[in-house]
Amino acid sequence: MRTSQWYLGALLSSCLLLSACEASSSGAAKPSAVPAMVPTASASDSLGNGAVSRYPATVQAAREKADFLSKGQGTYSVQYALIDHGRIAVSGEAGKNDEQGQKPLTGDTLYGIGSVSKMFTAVAVMQLVERGTVDLDTPVVRYIPDFTMKDERYQKITPRMLLNHSSGLNGSSFTNAFLLGDSDTYAHDTLLKQLAGQTLKADPGAYSVYCNDGFTLAEILVERVSGMDFTAYLHRYMTEPLDMMHTGTPLDSLDETKMAGLYYPAYIGQLPNERVNVIGTGGIYSTAEDLARFSQLFTGNANTGLSAESAAAMAEEEYKTPLWPDEADSSIGYGLGWDSVDLYPFGEYGIKALTKGGDTNLYHASLVVLPEQEMAAAVISAGGVSTHDQLLANEMLLQALKEKGTIAGRKPDKSYGVSVKAEMPTSMMQYAGVYGASGATASLEITADGVMTVHSELPGSMDQRYEYSEDGTFRSTDGNTKIRFVTKGNGHTYVWNRQYTPLLGLGQTAVSEYSGEKLEPQKLPAATAKAWMQRDGKKYYLLTEKYSSLYYMLMQPVQQMDVSKPLAGYVQDKRITGPNTAVSELQIPGTAGRDLSGYTFVKHNGVEYLETNGRVLVSQDAVKPLGMTKRSSVIIPPSGYAQWYTISEEDAGKSLKVGQSSENASFAVYDVKGTCVSFSMLEEQNQAALPWGGSIVFAGDAGTKFELTMP
Repeated sequence: MRTSQWYLGALLSSCLLLSACEASSSGAAKPSAVPAMVPTASASDSLGNGAVSRYPATVQAAREKADFLSKGQGTYSVQYALIDHGRIAVSGEAGKNDEQGQKPLTGDTLYGIGSVSKMFTAVAVMQLVERGTVDLDTPVVRYIPDFTMKDERYQKITPRMLLNHSSGLNGSSFTNAFLLGDSDTYAHDTLLKQLAGQTLKADPGAYSVYCNDGFTLAEILVERVSGMDFTAYLHRYMTEPLDMMHTGTPLDSLDETKMAGLYYPAYIGQLPNERVNVIGTGGIYSTAEDLARFSQLFTGNANTGLSAESAAAMAEEEYKTPLWPDEADSSIGYGLGWDSVDLYPFGEYGIKALTKGGDTNLYHASLVVLPEQEMAAAVISAGGVSTHDQLLANEMLLQALKEKGTIAGRKPDKSYGVSVKAEMPTSMMQYAGVYGASGATASLEITADGVMTVHSELPGSMDQRYEYSEDGTFRSTDGNTKIRFVTKGNGHTYVWNRQYTPLLGLGQTAVSEYSGEKLEPQKLPAATAKAWMQRDGKKYYLLTEKYSSLYYMLMQPVQQMDVSKPLAGYVQDKRITGPNTAVSELQIPGTAGRDLSGYTFVKHNGVEYLETNGRVLVSQDAVKPLGMTKRSSVIIPPSGYAQWYTISEEDAGKSLKVGQSSENASFAVYDVKGTCVSFSMLEEQNQAALPWGGSIVFAGDAGTKFELTMP
């Protein structure tokens, strides 16, 4: 579920999608700056018993980097651990836990590990392979007979394809997956039903593109074959044998007081705990030390759990298909479960490195394993991004390798070098046009004198400028990015983005990825064009998220339909296929082609609804002004759909008091920009001010009645 992913690489560098989990801006009743940090940095010894660490320089470096993260970068707290030959050698934490400073961070403080959970799922599948009850290359339908799709190719999907992201599944079925203090299993329980109505975006096995649903399906496979629910399986075959006493799932009776404090810049106060209810995809809680113990499965230091042969098989270069870019330094290159089986910069030292990162809305994590060195580092944080956690893990490992004499010293950061001016062939002009990635497009202009300018349609994005160089690539001014255009055997043309990104005080990342696919305009029939132009600029309001969903707070439950202006016949990355349908047909490996979804519009009783990615939204035409009187009421209908109202000039500035007939309900208020300014799940009071031009939503169980009064 990694939620911090590059889409169009440098071309859309302002877009780090928070996904799935994927979140965007939000607000609250009392917006404020990021709460002040209360540093509690510490670094323990190797076993927490008062002994002196064998890595004093690594301890110091880890403490300094963690402290740096916790005092900025949007990170509230961070926890880290390094294990060497089966022994915890470095461990510590830094940052803020509770606002009063009464509950210090410790090595036992629990964090959500997001998509690092996928490694537990991958290990579970491999354990079943070792027992002879699963074959990696036998179709999944053998193990889940009721798995079906509208696309007959689904019958060719194998467990291997689920683990290496090559299944061809569209991406992320996350309705009601991210909830506040709520362990509802809806997303897991309804996955097969949701997949039954979908088609594939590619032939199974054709190429690897990050896919969350593949791991939820793998979780179900483990349950079906083992006869155990996934949480019970996790404890019996992993956490208990590895002495991981501080690892669990939303279905465990976890001690909420031991969870890391969660915060968000626009809200005052600590948030309720985030529950990610797709456990095998991203719902496990753990500690850095427990993740370090888990890493022993891949370094040969565990006496149980996974054979050396299985661990080695998981580290194979599964991503290598004809559609993958040529070799280059990168942090992306899938194994079985792993994000990368050749993580930069460890290859610079001749060292094999594996990594898995994870981002939920509020938690972030990274696990980096050096199997041949029998070492690993784990970093988990509240706030921030997994990329920063990975860089801290890298720093700890490189410093420890230097300290023990495995490497002589640290190598300098790399760059592709500035552009060497050359006359650009006129043939390069053919690559100008519009390129798409998941949910986004960008226009590329190329001038005869060799200047390429990228204009993104994403709000707030800045134009990017590149110059043609003598090696046939376009380079950024700082030399950290070079771009080439590639046409593959499938006839599709891609932007190949290679980029080194230095992050001050943390290190350098590398990306080599197709970051966009060229899209061709199409002429629409008159009736189809008219239907879409009538929707252009219109808002659609989300109806189907549960009352406890983080969607109401952190994401955009109101979606505006913007027909593409530079690319005829498209809406965002989706090709319009009829008066009421549009489909994303991107064929991009890696991350830029992940989480694809189409649009389908239907009408019931004269009201237009939008169906997309398992969710239902209603047209703004059906959303009426609140029209407050001294007393009124709102009732959730039998459909369970949330009820939306706009806030008129007449109601703006008024204070609204809300009573509700059930605890299973909430309301949220949004300003004119769509930013959440009040969410009753977070506030003890049931009162909110109504902003001009904004909106309000009431969500809850069917039949719930909201009593509205003006105090």
